[in-house]
Amino acid sequence: MTYQAQTPIHTDIWAVNADLPTLRNKLLDLFCQLAYQEGDFVLSSGQPSSYYINGKQVTLHPQGALAIGRILLSLLPPDTQAVAGLTLGADPIVSAVSVVSAYEHRPIPALIIRKEAKGHGTKAYIEGPNLPAGANVVVLEDVVTTGQSAMKAVERLRAADYTANQVISLVDRQQGGGEYYKSVGLNFQAVFTIEDIQKRYRELRN
Repeated sequence: MTYQAQTPIHTDIWAVNADLPTLRNKLLDLFCQLAYQEGDFVLSSGQPSSYYINGKQVTLHPQGALAIGRILLSLLPPDTQAVAGLTLGADPIVSAVSVVSAYEHRPIPALIIRKEAKGHGTKAYIEGPNLPAGANVVVLEDVVTTGQSAMKAVERLRAADYTANQVISLVDRQQGGGEYYKSVGLNFQAVFTIEDIQKRYRELRN
């Protein structure tokens, strides 16, 4: 039997070749097409909402993950020694950034922070490589609402003797999270605001 190579189903490789401004626009379209929904929802914070953003539809998408890794890597301060985030939403994000960083010859480890300590073995809250005390770690998040999820990550990192002073989110719902981070002395940056997503969502539907 002669082996015949399979033709790839997807030949669009914009996430590999696009410059950063184009990459951002393409990623915005992915959020609008795959993650953004309108309706009646209750958020993890308990707040009602007329829309919902299922970030994992994009962060676990092959092109989405690569775009996220490239964009977030470009936003990290030069002295970043690791990226981290609270499981589950941040898991694919920190992994994408870490993998892309290796290809960019700027290897940055990823840390995953449990919501509860592991019940066996080391009983650790933080999974990933051990870093030196004081290591500068940037916390990554998919969607920020009140800011409490990423703040848990910051607190766990600081308890482990790491430096954690910055949070970067893919989406800011603009419902108090940014103001909260500022009030506790954290630097905060978002790739998109909810206004960016809703504006583009309506453009794509017209």
